[in-house]
Amino acid sequence: MTRVLLVLLVFLFFALCVYGMWHGWKRRQAKQADLPAFPARPQTLGAPKLATTGVYIGTTNAGNWQDRVQVGDIGHRAEATLSLVPEGIAIDRTGATPIFIPAESIRDARTDRGLAGKVMFSEEGLLVVQWENQGHLFDTGFRGDDKEVYEELVAALSRKAIEHGGKA
Repeated sequence: MTRVLLVLLVFLFFALCVYGMWHGWKRRQAKQADLPAFPARPQTLGAPKLATTGVYIGTTNAGNWQDRVQVGDIGHRAEATLSLVPEGIAIDRTGATPIFIPAESIRDARTDRGLAGKVMFSEEGLLVVQWENQGHLFDTGFRGDDKEVYEELVAALSRKAIEHGGKA
């Protein structure tokens, strides 16, 4: 009997933890409901100048590496292909909606150690693109399978940011 009660208490505690996480996720979604809609991907895109496969880590409010955007499926990590096209950055995610960052929205690009709860051992573990959407700054993180392409991507994105009035 004691063992049954102990199992029930552990199960109840586990269920309470899951409910708390679900409730926190929903509360964050409600708090972020007034964020501007993410740009739609154009029907046709130019040929990719650079592309790499990897994992889309997430998008956060700029300057706060743990404040993950939860609206829609933007907060879901997924395997992805990041392509630098003349129109901007296209992130095609497996099992989730694609993300598109217009070239004129790019403000900065860098490599970083962490974003949206994902922390890497090396300083250059993640590619982070800072971009602006209707006056709101976001940081979008991507962990590429081939880290050798980061330097080239950061340089190309920094040029795009300068062309369009960004910081880089």
